[in-house]
Amino acid sequence: MTRRPPTGAAVLQPTVTSAIVEAALGELAEQGYARLSMEAVARRAGVGKSALYRRWRSKREMAISVIAEFSLEQVVVPDTGSLRGDLRASLDSLLGWLSHPRFSRIMPDLVTEVARDPELAEVVEAMVGTPKRERSVVMLQRAIERGELPPETDLELALDLIAAPVYWRLVVRSAEPGADYLDRLTDLLLRALTGNTPAK
Repeated sequence: MTRRPPTGAAVLQPTVTSAIVEAALGELAEQGYARLSMEAVARRAGVGKSALYRRWRSKREMAISVIAEFSLEQVVVPDTGSLRGDLRASLDSLLGWLSHPRFSRIMPDLVTEVARDPELAEVVEAMVGTPKRERSVVMLQRAIERGELPPETDLELALDLIAAPVYWRLVVRSAEPGADYLDRLTDLLLRALTGNTPAK
């Protein structure tokens, strides 16, 4: 599901690709995945439809590719020197991703689509979920190396624990996080992960 290499003498111009990606994200935010069309994206980007098909084989491939590219750009792998600092920076990055003016409209629609399309769910997990987790787990591995987390820490469960509260609050509840939400959440996560009360 990656971008197709150009064939023959075709050259994929970065400026054209950037315009198409922006157009695709805009259409996804405004129309949703089900109503997304290659024609509309091409028209919005000011290019011919062939420019899209030189890059992606289908609407699905295009949509998930641009979502994955945008999402992975938002992943921060903090290295502040402490688990608390890393958690706080990671939560800030997660909040920024889920509350992005455009992506905050794409995410709920995408969740609905993957719930009724198992094949789409697999693609989203492979291109978005797994790569994001592979990058984020580095933060926990560093904490283990520093002795802040026990070696037997369940990393998969820890990643779920870190991301779930922000996702639930923003995407499921559509609630504002509040000024000190991430600080309070960081302290709560530290207690859950380490069993200790964090030092202020």
